[in-house]
Amino acid sequence: MLSVLGLGPAEEEIYRLLVSRAGATADQLADETCRAPGETLKLLTALAARGLAAAAPDAADGLDGTDGEPGTVTVFTAAPPAVALGGTLRQRRDDLRAAEEALLALTEEYRNAASGGSIVEVITDPAAVRHRFMQLQESARHEIRAMMVPESTVVRREHNTAEDAGVRRGVLYRTIVQRDMLGQPGMVGEALAALASGQHVSVADSVPVKFMIADRELAMLPLLPGRRTAPASILVHHSGMLEALIAYFELAWERAYPLSPNTVDGDGVTEVRPDGLDEMDARVLALVLAGLTDQAAAGQLGVSRRTVQRRIGELMLKAGAESRIQLGWIAARRGWA
Repeated sequence: MLSVLGLGPAEEEIYRLLVSRAGATADQLADETCRAPGETLKLLTALAARGLAAAAPDAADGLDGTDGEPGTVTVFTAAPPAVALGGTLRQRRDDLRAAEEALLALTEEYRNAASGGSIVEVITDPAAVRHRFMQLQESARHEIRAMMVPESTVVRREHNTAEDAGVRRGVLYRTIVQRDMLGQPGMVGEALAALASGQHVSVADSVPVKFMIADRELAMLPLLPGRRTAPASILVHHSGMLEALIAYFELAWERAYPLSPNTVDGDGVTEVRPDGLDEMDARVLALVLAGLTDQAAAGQLGVSRRTVQRRIGELMLKAGAESRIQLGWIAARRGWA
């Protein structure tokens, strides 16, 4: 783990051992790590030269192994990690920040050269499309927004290794899928795996176009309308057009229904409908819309007429209906009845 700060595996092992104790000699650490004493001493000396360890002579109670007489041995102690490595860590952060700024500048320069300053790039070669599709996800630092449609085969789901890598590094994936996709073989299993990994998946009746957006920097979508299996694609860079795509996604996301694992039978997925009804409301609504009087519905349900009237009133308020006839119309639209 400390290799990013310039420590080799052997140096890291020795340093970790020093941190865990008050002090140790080269011979002691050599025995513990099964290394030659000379190699261990070189590692300790290198750590001391970098300020990660301190060496001090210590009177030996035994023999030094050279002339049979009592002598002194060198005891090494670890420097505090926050002090010893903190400066290096800050420098690496500064270097990474500078590299990121240089990368952004190079990216802008490349975009201008490749597209003649246009905010849109056209890619038609299938291999190039797949490559840029992976690059788009690899470039994401915060979030991927995606819309999926059936019969999208340019990059198959099982080959999208960049998605798993993005999730592991903390990128939030939000995906809207067309409802009938859940009927495709293996799709429910993939949805469950995505949910288990922390992704957010919602469904909509219809998804008119597939696309993917990385952060607020880059989007990828088909070049030709109605050609779901065609590889030709366009890349949209940061622009008003990209902001429009983001706004469209957010509107569609608000109207879509989130998926969650089905906890009733432990299999499959279920749609979470925030405006759905509980079981009693659903039964009250069904009986009243079937033409039963409040008193008759109450008798069927085993509750008082006042309870039925209260439930109907709450449903009308929830639906924004001003009459029971309007409530029936809204209930049918929302799938309540």
